[in-house]
Amino acid sequence: MRLLRYAVRIPFLLWHVLVHLPAILILMSRPFGDLRLRSGERLGHRVVRWWQGGLMRVFGLRVRRIGTPMPGAVMFVANHVSWIDIVALHSQRMMGFVAKREIAGWPLVGWLAARGETIFHHRGSQESLGGVLHEMLARLREGRAVGVFPEGRTRDGRAVGPFHARIFLAAVEAGAPVQPVALRYGAGGSAQHVVAFAPKESFFGNFLRLLGEPSRPAEVVFLEAVVPGDAEGRRRIAEIARERIVEAMRP
Repeated sequence: MRLLRYAVRIPFLLWHVLVHLPAILILMSRPFGDLRLRSGERLGHRVVRWWQGGLMRVFGLRVRRIGTPMPGAVMFVANHVSWIDIVALHSQRMMGFVAKREIAGWPLVGWLAARGETIFHHRGSQESLGGVLHEMLARLREGRAVGVFPEGRTRDGRAVGPFHARIFLAAVEAGAPVQPVALRYGAGGSAQHVVAFAPKESFFGNFLRLLGEPSRPAEVVFLEAVVPGDAEGRRRIAEIARERIVEAMRP
C-alpha cells in the first residue's frame, strides 16, 4: 500500500511544485500580491494559504479548522511536532514564522519559508534572538501576524514541552494578543508520534516517510486568546498558552 501511495502522490507533488508553484509566485509578486479581496485579505496571502492547503492534501492530510484565527496583529503559538506544522498553520492564516536557521537550507521547504515571511533564528545565539524579537515587535506594530513554536524544538510528538517565555516579550511590548493553536494529527491527535521526527531521522527522511503514510485528519485548533490585561508578564502568558494547548490535546 505504501508503494501505491507513492505512485499516486509523487506525481501530484511534482504537479503541485512544477505547475502550481510558478503561478503562485506570480500572484504573490507586485502588483498582484497587494490586491485586496472582498474579505480584506491580500491576494498574495490567499494564494499562499491555497498552495499550502494543497500540499497538505498531497501528503494525505485532510485539514479541519476548529475555532477562528484572530485578525490583525496577533502572536500565534503552537505545539511543535514536525516541519509540516508550518504548512498546516499557513493553510489557515498567513503569519511570519520564527524558525531555526537550518530550515532555510532545506530543499523546497526552506525556499518557500523564506518567501512566506519567515524570520530565521540561529539557535543558542542571544544576538540572533535579540534580532528576532526586534523583527517580531516591528511586524506586530505594523498590524501583521507572527507565529512561533515556544517549545523551541520538535520532540517525539507524545507530549507538549515547556514553553520558553522570552519569545513572548514581543507580544507584551506590542500589546498584542497571543492566540494558542493546538495541532492534532490523526483522530484526536492519535498520530502525533507518527508525524514527528523519528530518532536521528533527517528532514528528507521524514518528508519521504510522511508522503507514504495513510490518509488521516489534521486538526488546526484555534483556542481562546490571551489578550492584553488577561495576564501580567511574559511567563504567565506562556503558562496560560501552554495550558490551553495541553488541554486541547487531551483525548
